[in-house]
Amino acid sequence: METILKYKVITSRKQYNEYCKDIYSLLNIKNKTKEINEEIELLTVLIEKWDNEHNSFSDLDPVQILKVLMKENNLTPNDLMEIMDVTKGMVSEILNYYKGLSKHNIQLLASHFKVAQEAFNRHYALKHRPAKDTMHNKNDSKSHKKFEYV
Repeated sequence: METILKYKVITSRKQYNEYCKDIYSLLNIKNKTKEINEEIELLTVLIEKWDNEHNSFSDLDPVQILKVLMKENNLTPNDLMEIMDVTKGMVSEILNYYKGLSKHNIQLLASHFKVAQEAFNRHYALKHRPAKDTMHNKNDSKSHKKFEYV
C-alpha cells in the first residue's frame, strides 16, 4: 500500500512558495492542535533546508539581503513600514545605512520572509551623517550668538 505524503522535500521555487503560503496560514491559526504544530514544524524544516541550499546570503550584508528580498517579493519601502511597524523615515534610514536593524525588526523580517534571523542579525557598517556645524558659518548671523554670564 502506497502512502501519499502531504509534504515532500522541496525541489522547485514554486513548491517553496506554496509551502511558505501554507506555513503562513498555519501560523495564523489561533487555537493550534498538536497536528497543526507538527505540520508547522515539518514545513519549517523543509523550508529551512531549501533556504540553506538555495539562498547564498553569506556575501551580502543585512540591508543588501533586505533589498534582494524586497525585489523578489515586489515590495516597496511602504510595505516595509507595515511589516516592521515603523515610520517611512525609519525605513529610509535603514535602507540607506544610517540606522541598524533592531532585534524586533530582525524578528519581524525573518518571520515575514521565512528566513533565519541570522540573515539579518550580522554586523554591517553604518554611515555617519555629517555633523551640522553652524558655529563656523560666517554668513549665518544666528551662528554668532553671544553668551552672557550672569
